[in-house]
Formats: sequence, C-alpha cells, structure tokens
Amino acid sequence: MRPVGEQIWNEAFVPYDKDKITLEQALKTAEVPLSRFMLAQTSKAALNQVAHLAGEPADLAPMQRGFTVKLAAFVLSELKSAFQIGCMLFIPFLIIDLVVSSVLMAMGMMMLSPLVISLPFKLLLFVLVDGWTLTVNTLVGSIHGY
Repeated sequence: MRPVGEQIWNEAFVPYDKDKITLEQALKTAEVPLSRFMLAQTSKAALNQVAHLAGEPADLAPMQRGFTVKLAAFVLSELKSAFQIGCMLFIPFLIIDLVVSSVLMAMGMMMLSPLVISLPFKLLLFVLVDGWTLTVNTLVGSIHGY
C-alpha cells in the first residue's frame, strides 16, 4: 500500500495541511487512489453482492459505486483471504493432533494430554517449513496489481 499511501499523502494531505484545499476536496482526492487499490483486491462477486444489498443499480461501473460499497466489498474479500490462510495453518496442525492422539491411545496413555506432546511438534513443523515466510508471502501475494 506504500504507493497508495504516498499518493494520498502528497496529493491530499499535504495540500490540506497547507490550507490549499478544503477537507472535502482532500477526501475526494484521497478517495480515488484508495478506491483503485481496493477494487484491485476485491472480487467481483463480493462487489456485486454488496452493491445489491445497498440497493445500487447493477449497471454501474466499479469506480462509480459508492465508497462505502467498495469498502464493504474490500473487507469481505480480505476476510475470505484471511480465512484461507487460517485454513492452510489449521489443517496441518489438526493432522498432527490426530496422529499424536492416535499414537497415545494405541500405547494406552489415555490420561496423558495430547496437547503436551503435539504442541512441540506443531512448533517444530512451523519452524522447519519456515512458516512465517510462507504466511507473509501468502498474505502479500493476495494483493493483486501492487
């Protein structure tokens, strides 16, 4: 978002701070690059769904939609990306829990909590596969066009 932030800073905030433009003009100026960024990350299905719920006409171009519609659709799309990243982290950890529980039950250790055994394995797996790098790359890779 750095290019978008710098553009908003230079074209909207600095002139407003120097009293060259009004607050309304600064907000309108800042809305254009922010809307472009949000629309590049927003799925068309989410945008159409939010626009329908807001009662906007279906034939409007994405840039002509209201800012609140674009913002809500952007948040929905980002929540979908966050859910996908969470699933990618959860599934391997669930498999580790199932394997550890099965092994403990097979050995007759019913009173030993599987969490005590599986947590170090989860941490070890996360470190071995360089989990932070994979998570950050997936998160940054979800940003299209920037």
